[in-house]
Amino acid sequence: MGGDLEAGDVWRWVAGLEEVHERFVHRFQRSEPRESALAYMHGLVSSLERKNAWTVAERAGHDRPDRLQRLLNTCDWDADEVRDDVREFVVGRLGDRQAVLIVDDTGFLKKGVRSAGVQRQYTGTAGRVENSQVGTFLAYATNAGHTLIDRELYLPASWTDDRERCRAAAIPDEVAFATKIDHAKAMIERALAARVPFAWLTADEAYGQVKGLRYWLEQRGVFHVLATRRTDTVVTSSRMDHPVDELVAGLPRQAWKRRSCGRGAHGERVYDWARAPIRPWREEGVEHWVLARRSITDPTEIAYYVCFAPEGTALNTLLTVAGRRWTIEECFQTAKNECGLDHYQVRKYHAWYRHITLAMAAHAYLTTVRVEELKKGIRIRRTAPRPAEPARDPPPDRPPHSTSPSPVRPGPALVPLAQASATPRTRQPLQTTRPQPLK
Repeated sequence: MGGDLEAGDVWRWVAGLEEVHERFVHRFQRSEPRESALAYMHGLVSSLERKNAWTVAERAGHDRPDRLQRLLNTCDWDADEVRDDVREFVVGRLGDRQAVLIVDDTGFLKKGVRSAGVQRQYTGTAGRVENSQVGTFLAYATNAGHTLIDRELYLPASWTDDRERCRAAAIPDEVAFATKIDHAKAMIERALAARVPFAWLTADEAYGQVKGLRYWLEQRGVFHVLATRRTDTVVTSSRMDHPVDELVAGLPRQAWKRRSCGRGAHGERVYDWARAPIRPWREEGVEHWVLARRSITDPTEIAYYVCFAPEGTALNTLLTVAGRRWTIEECFQTAKNECGLDHYQVRKYHAWYRHITLAMAAHAYLTTVRVEELKKGIRIRRTAPRPAEPARDPPPDRPPHSTSPSPVRPGPALVPLAQASATPRTRQPLQTTRPQPLK
């Protein structure tokens, strides 16, 4: 079967949201929130320009948004349990022992001062300091597709130090200040405890430059390729604190190999790559590297990564994992464009988690169903997405700070795939076995 998908095919996919809804419908004790959750997800993937309780309620045929507002604010259900059900759905459809986990955060521009966690802070959504909320996310990426599987709302110290303000936003007293690194650890712990199959983890330099996180991952046997700053220091046979840029500058010309780390918006992302061994003592079965990515048009433009890998890992494997980092940017872009991830008007702490979780469920469903359609040989018509938010280390295939306006979508669009080439939280015990490495 070939050719482009028509509008009827898209709406057929949307009608299939009941499939993912069935995974967590048992989390609702009453029929009203069960029905409201499905109606809400239908609204999130609709062609509505703005997807909030009022517009989604009108689309669902409700006179007022009361039912959907109750769903987000007062109904009795646990968004963390639904998150776990969505994660199991993703693993059941996309699960792959060679998968890559990606950690990153994204901003949600807001007005006012009462939404949980809002303050003036840096957000990649705007590329500058703005009044916003920030969420930390974990994505799951395979050759077939990628989607979000976990989330945490960042609460600045200005919030957690003011318990009255927290109570006004329904933030429980036991929720203390946690850094984005703490969020990353918590989400990775949950993935390990749930035995999510994966081989690698990657993240940008905001996470990769934190030596404590790298050590924490090593202690849990999580192989990783983490971006870091040029001034970050590592241990070599000759120096204890060797800057990574100096280490890479000393590599011979023949150490550099021209390779693609996967397809981007404008074709293959080709760079010159090299690596240098670090941590000279031998740990059985593992190796440590500094990986460098150099622009072929501007040799002074070099990105650096610190790698913890199985012994014998090839250079091509490391650069492929590094290239997967950009899939979470695509997840943010499509989840915001197509699934209303940033289209909410809630102020309460638990309401943020509920909205985000239902948007993630919708995104996961559209991603996985599209995988199935592509397996049947159907070619997908792509709609023009709005530019992805600027990253800390800009994607090589797009400008660092795009100012193009968001296009008006004529109807529901589809979630893009990875290219084949390239309330209190309960902590669970960690998995003790090491994930299988990418071949």
